[in-house]
Amino acid sequence: MNEITPLQQPTIVKYTQSYRNGIQATTLHRHAIGYVLGGTRYVYHGDARQEVEKGTVYYLGVGNHYIEDVPEAGKSFEQIVFFYDTLQINQILKHLSLNYQLDIRNDHDCPNCHGRTEVSYPAWNGLKIFFNAVDQYLSDDVFGRNAVAENLKMTELVYLLLSEEACCLKKSILNNMDTSMASFEQIVHDNIFTDISIEELAQKCNRSLTAFKKEFKKRFNEPPHQWCIHQRLAHARLLLVSTGKSVNQIGIECNFPNTSHFIKLFKKEYGITPVAYRNAHEKVRV
Repeated sequence: MNEITPLQQPTIVKYTQSYRNGIQATTLHRHAIGYVLGGTRYVYHGDARQEVEKGTVYYLGVGNHYIEDVPEAGKSFEQIVFFYDTLQINQILKHLSLNYQLDIRNDHDCPNCHGRTEVSYPAWNGLKIFFNAVDQYLSDDVFGRNAVAENLKMTELVYLLLSEEACCLKKSILNNMDTSMASFEQIVHDNIFTDISIEELAQKCNRSLTAFKKEFKKRFNEPPHQWCIHQRLAHARLLLVSTGKSVNQIGIECNFPNTSHFIKLFKKEYGITPVAYRNAHEKVRV
């Protein structure tokens, strides 16, 4: 699993990939706003996938994501990504509110972004100009290790996104303002694949067991144990179609050390055994 680890400031990065390397599991420790310069990105939710085309801006929340980046024919997949944490977005929003009287209201809601940690939206002309300029700055190494320059560009990006009434990224960004919730979610995501009890997880979050379960269900829409099982099975399903690892290896990697129990849970969730699921998807690809 690829990991994007936290740094001390908003970080602006350009990624270029010349080949298609299949579905990848990526763990984000910070929030990300990206823009696809060339190619197509697919974000997977079980057997469904969300297409993020060239010229689209997207948001990925903290946690695990299943992604496939596909280059254009004869070209590379290219994207620019801004990484940030909750403290940084709070500082930026405070600055925009106090100094520029930006009306910051978390009132956007639609089926495309409600309750999701992966959101995309077609970039409008002003946003395309912004990212093309950032691309040039990166080529000229304007940012370097300059935290001030990066923060200025991050502030400009947030301003542009919040100024667009219909933009689905608006709600995601404003939801990042809750520092206590950000810490809660980070601890939960960091422990999905560890052998930790719900009681221990509640202690790590500095909550009583009752308060932890209540807060967990409010945020993730499921009880803790059930949600963790679903996350582990979703990762197992990805590994079945993207690697040659054995069912036993995948079960262990996803914290199901008992293979028989793993197979039973998988079949209960998806109506098919892991081997049958792998075989079915191999036939589709042929």
